[in-house]
Amino acid sequence: MVVQHQRPEQFVDAQAELRILPVAGIPEVHPGDDLPGLITKAAQDSGTGIQQLDVLVIAQKVVSKAEGCLVSLASVEPSVFARTWAEQWGKDPRHVEVVLREAARIVRMGPGILIAETKHGFVCANAGVDASNVAGEEMLCLLPPDPDASAARIVDGIRERLGAQVGVIISDTFGRAWRESHTNIAIGVAGMAPIRDYVGLSDPYGYELRVTTIADADELAGAAELVMGKIAKVPVAIVRGFQFTPAEGSARQLVRAPERDLFR
Repeated sequence: MVVQHQRPEQFVDAQAELRILPVAGIPEVHPGDDLPGLITKAAQDSGTGIQQLDVLVIAQKVVSKAEGCLVSLASVEPSVFARTWAEQWGKDPRHVEVVLREAARIVRMGPGILIAETKHGFVCANAGVDASNVAGEEMLCLLPPDPDASAARIVDGIRERLGAQVGVIISDTFGRAWRESHTNIAIGVAGMAPIRDYVGLSDPYGYELRVTTIADADELAGAAELVMGKIAKVPVAIVRGFQFTPAEGSARQLVRAPERDLFR
């Protein structure tokens, strides 16, 4: 299936100016917490506030915590396969078992590395299962079951409190094929289109662009990480000045269909 991308009536090529503002002061998030309320209060207390057409980039970890996507290793009984593979590479077999349960497909297995396709269609290390930034020595955090729906609930929660229409991106840290190191990408999107479509437009020399689309949501997630960090306890950033038309976007639009993926 080829995904058709909607181009807004007033197409924006380059942004004149962007500001990326960290939202500090969000307390430790627990299952059942009102995440839109916590974000709104922290933004107000920090002086940044939330304005019409801001884009909120929110770390997956706090979304998962609020939704109770946590697993205690004490509750996990590893399979024979998980035990064998973990013993070979010095891993915790219970952690390996949780990764296997969260994976729809194991893509590659290397020296102590599991690359998996998640049930959402993301291809990443350990099916998104992570032990960092989680309270407790034996707790793992899982990806939200439907990050797009999670983002939509936050959009609705902000609108109900402030009357502001915002875009929301739920971000997570992924590795990349062919490239060392990591970057943040969008795993959930709501309130905005995740992709800017240049197909059919002409460049300054008259060449018609035929395949160019830009992953705005991924680029904003990566930029926001620069003020969020990994250990600074800043799980939310506000991107201000990004010009977008409110739309019913989703991160699913960023996942390449299997029949168009030459690397499967």
